[in-house]
Amino acid sequence: MDNQAFEMHGERIQSSSKGKEWSKKEERKGNWSLMKIFLVCLLACVITTAIGVLVLALVYTTTTHIVKEVSVTDDGATSTKPEEKSVDVKFQFLNHLPKSKVYNFPGGEIQWARFRNDVNEYENDEEMEFGKSINNHRSSMTFGTLRIKGKGLRVPHWHFNANEHGYLQQGTAWIGVIGADGSGVTTYNVTAGQVIFFPRNTVHWIKNVGTEDCVFLLFFTTHEELQTLDVDDAFFSTPEDIAARALKPQGGVNFIRTFKKQVEDQAVNLPPNLDELVKSADYVQSPDHQVWQYFYNLKGSREYHFPGGIFQWARYRRNSTGLNETEKIFSESLNKHENTLTLATLRIFNNQLGQPHFHFNANEMGYVISGCGQAGVITSSGATSSFNIGIGDVIFFPVGTQHYLKSICDEDLLLILAYSTGDQLETLRMNDYFHATADHILAQIFFKEQDEFKKFPKSKK
Repeated sequence: MDNQAFEMHGERIQSSSKGKEWSKKEERKGNWSLMKIFLVCLLACVITTAIGVLVLALVYTTTTHIVKEVSVTDDGATSTKPEEKSVDVKFQFLNHLPKSKVYNFPGGEIQWARFRNDVNEYENDEEMEFGKSINNHRSSMTFGTLRIKGKGLRVPHWHFNANEHGYLQQGTAWIGVIGADGSGVTTYNVTAGQVIFFPRNTVHWIKNVGTEDCVFLLFFTTHEELQTLDVDDAFFSTPEDIAARALKPQGGVNFIRTFKKQVEDQAVNLPPNLDELVKSADYVQSPDHQVWQYFYNLKGSREYHFPGGIFQWARYRRNSTGLNETEKIFSESLNKHENTLTLATLRIFNNQLGQPHFHFNANEMGYVISGCGQAGVITSSGATSSFNIGIGDVIFFPVGTQHYLKSICDEDLLLILAYSTGDQLETLRMNDYFHATADHILAQIFFKEQDEFKKFPKSKK
């Protein structure tokens, strides 16, 4: 029996099923079309962005190049300028200290030839070049001049990261050094031409006991920024109750509270009412066996003559060779402390030469006290530099770097020199290594006949 109703229903169901399948296909097709459109748009955006960035980069580079290269003068003309200001290589070895910043205090002033972490603290590019040089060469050296007015005081202080060596150029001073573990204080008087020494973390002070200014030339054994703490800053940074318990004054913490911190930095101190504050002062001298640990009479020491000048040394000598009893104390003191310096005065007679040489085990730093001269240096890369030096200039020669000094004035050239070793200084001079080289080797090097090298006289030491 034909059931038309069933057949009709079946057709509707079949037709409906086919419609749904077609609808799904169309939907998938539509979705895929949308996806393609999205991907095309995305790709177009990426390409457009890349092109835009490239164009901007080209425009910026061209504009920057034009700005750096071209400038307009007052008359409207254009002129070419270098992209960067170059600094003469000589400033790796030379610092014009008189041009540096003067740090003023109530009782005096300080100037520095040193490395600074913040480049903005350099006064100029030349000063920065010198600071970078002593730091890059790990020189273990910083230099400063300290001027103390009459009756002024470099207040008690200590250095966290450096020994300090000083040479008194002018004036008279009374020095105090406090030993570790309550071992007592050593005090002594110094005059011009003598040397002082303060080991790292040793509390010390410098008091001008004369009427004229004291001028100290100071070397510190660090190529980083010097870290120092003054006793008054330490006191005011300590909680009042802690200071009272440590110092146990009459009146306890109430007495501690009567101390008032000055507005102005008192690193070099000179109160205007000093005569009212200090009624009596004794400048006592400790026994020699204490004093000579921190003191050396350089001006009274033995003179070492060479063709063209004189050296005097404050240094360590193996087996104390050539030293008297008190000089031995200083020599051993240098050697027992880490990272100490060797100091010397060098006098080069007018128009004479301190010949080319280099040091095996020390960097060298110096300060021109008087006269004028010329310095020359050959770096490890083979670059050469020569430059004039005058009063107040600081020079630096890295270890192993061949250098010379020549007086070019009618007066003698006088320098205070420091070497970054507390051991015996090891030096080789040009005439020594030239004469020690076999003449057939020299002939091969210089393309000259062997007999030609007999023309070089062997100098006397």
